[in-house]
Amino acid sequence: MKVTDILRVKGNTLYTVHPDQPLADAVQAMAEMDIGSLVVMEHGDLVGMLTFREVIAAVVAGGGSLGSRQVRSVMDDAPLTCTPETEIDEVRRMMLLRHARYMPVLDQRTLMGVISFYDVAKTVVDAQDFENRMLKAYIRDWPEETTQQTQKTQQP
Repeated sequence: MKVTDILRVKGNTLYTVHPDQPLADAVQAMAEMDIGSLVVMEHGDLVGMLTFREVIAAVVAGGGSLGSRQVRSVMDDAPLTCTPETEIDEVRRMMLLRHARYMPVLDQRTLMGVISFYDVAKTVVDAQDFENRMLKAYIRDWPEETTQQTQKTQQP
């Protein structure tokens, strides 16, 4: 399974912010849209990520206030990225190693979307649930004669 499979289900809604935008405006947008991250774009290119982790650090550094800081001053300017063709297992490893909760998906330099650790976990659980249902259906539909032959073979 690949990242493109997550994006196909999730959709392609993107929330972006400019690095020179006031941090307070970005935080307000995150709260209003109930999202945990914003992609920081400048001149059509990904230049960073702003997540609640950077926001919390900025609030603590500001003594409980965001002040007049800009997004650029707190954003992660080297976010972990992947491509639509990256395997989900590789994404899981990358996210776990970097403690990343959000990952922009780039096709060359084009932003295709953002996936979250939740999206990855949900995809893995859904795939496992599907596999379990298929295995249970297979076992339930096991041919009767094969079961009888197996029992005869096991008896001395």
